[in-house]
Amino acid sequence: MRVSEIMTSPVVGVEPSASVEDAVKLMLGNHISGLPVVSGDGHLVGIVTEGDFLRRGELGTARRRPRWLQFFISPGKDAAEYVQSHGRKVEEVMTAEPVTISAEASLADLVELMIARKIKRVPVVDKGKLVGIVARSDLMRAMLRSIPASAPAANDDERIRRAITEDLAKQPWSNAIRVDVDHGIAELSGAIFDERARDAARVAAENVPGVKGVKDQLAWIEPLSGIYILPETPNKA
Repeated sequence: MRVSEIMTSPVVGVEPSASVEDAVKLMLGNHISGLPVVSGDGHLVGIVTEGDFLRRGELGTARRRPRWLQFFISPGKDAAEYVQSHGRKVEEVMTAEPVTISAEASLADLVELMIARKIKRVPVVDKGKLVGIVARSDLMRAMLRSIPASAPAANDDERIRRAITEDLAKQPWSNAIRVDVDHGIAELSGAIFDERARDAARVAAENVPGVKGVKDQLAWIEPLSGIYILPETPNKA
């Protein structure tokens, strides 16, 4: 899947010369936490987010440092922070040259970028011009659309078994897990070498359409001693 398939377009943006007040009203009115800053010819020049308004003189939250620490801070840094907390125009508080992505980039590339740069939204550009924006919420909506239907299929145990087995075969923690399916109930047996693999195997089975339940018969092999511990059997009343 490509970024172009999930991005929001057209985008609510703001000009660099707009006031901070106008930007805040736009964000609140449109229920968004960030605004691309766009020049008159459509080129992206920055981004302004809720985080840019955390330290503001109006709120009394501008940064204050102890006198002893002030000695180590350059006057230039102090001046830049003053502009950030007291500036009246968007261009004075925005983040210039923001991280961007192409509409043709994959969602895998998008996620890697968001995680590496610790950002919640990424403007989408084409030759420097803003064409969309993609946020974490767009990824969540795409995930929701991609979740397979959970309605069970009748007499389809072998298809379910193959699907679970194929998925487990791709995982490095599942090489000793066997799968059997009876009337939609997937039974997992064999051995695991880390208790966390138990939940992972269960999730893998539950994600296959048609699975009505999962029976855990996995035994845990303690790595150091090699002790073979069978799963607990519920007490019968």
